Amino acid sequence: MSEAVLYVVATPIGNLADMTARAIEVLQTVSLIAAEDTRHSARLMAHFNIKTPMISVHDHNERQRIERIIERLSAGESIALISDAGTPLISDPGFVLVRAVREAQFRVVPVPGCSALVTALCAAGLPSDRFVFEGFLPAKSLARRQRLDALAREERTLIFYESTHRILASLEDMQACFGSERMVVAARELTKTFETIKGAPVSELLEWMRQDANQQKGEFVVLVQGAPAAAADDVNVEAMRVLDVLLEELPIKQAAALAAKLTGLKKNFLYQAALARRDA
Repeated sequence: MSEAVLYVVATPIGNLADMTARAIEVLQTVSLIAAEDTRHSARLMAHFNIKTPMISVHDHNERQRIERIIERLSAGESIALISDAGTPLISDPGFVLVRAVREAQFRVVPVPGCSALVTALCAAGLPSDRFVFEGFLPAKSLARRQRLDALAREERTLIFYESTHRILASLEDMQACFGSERMVVAARELTKTFETIKGAPVSELLEWMRQDANQQKGEFVVLVQGAPAAAADDVNVEAMRVLDVLLEELPIKQAAALAAKLTGLKKNFLYQAALARRDA
């Protein structure tokens, strides 16, 4: 009996020509395909003449599917996990399943391919040596602004996913939280017929998109240039001043926690800074 494996298989994000030969071979030879949406993936399977049976594994049934999948692996069968598009687990279901399969001592083998965030990053013209992926922002404006405020001083390039219904609102909140001049790139419908990659200060990008309803449609990757290092240095100076004041009245742990709330910096960073200040 061959070794049972869970393959995590990336599929195209739009252009079917981006499907890799290895991905096709794996999907043809496994015993079962666990798909986010079997009806959606049926079109991909038909295009490549893949006859392998499929079951659904999505946000609402992932935990219930684990036992069934591990039983199939225990019987020596290999299984492929796919999402609707791109690389599974990246803002898609699969993490719970992959963790359970690894804990059950079965191999998990990645079959790399398309990922919308990497596709956008390599064409955006923003720094790509250090970046942070935030996935989808909260749907409600208040929660979204709170998250953006927490990221306003992040020096790395920020990457978000966004939907047609919220793209304008998210850009408006980015303008409010990051300032009108922060460079933002909107990558729309990547690899598809109407692919558009537009970069500008967020105020200009927002106005451009407002004037063209077609540019508000589709699936978006939004990339934001990181905060200038000088701004981050200024914030750190102010944060240390706040921390010093709090340390005069509070224990280190409480002072660090409150300073984190007041400054938006990481609690662990401030805790270590407080320890260093105490030792000094």
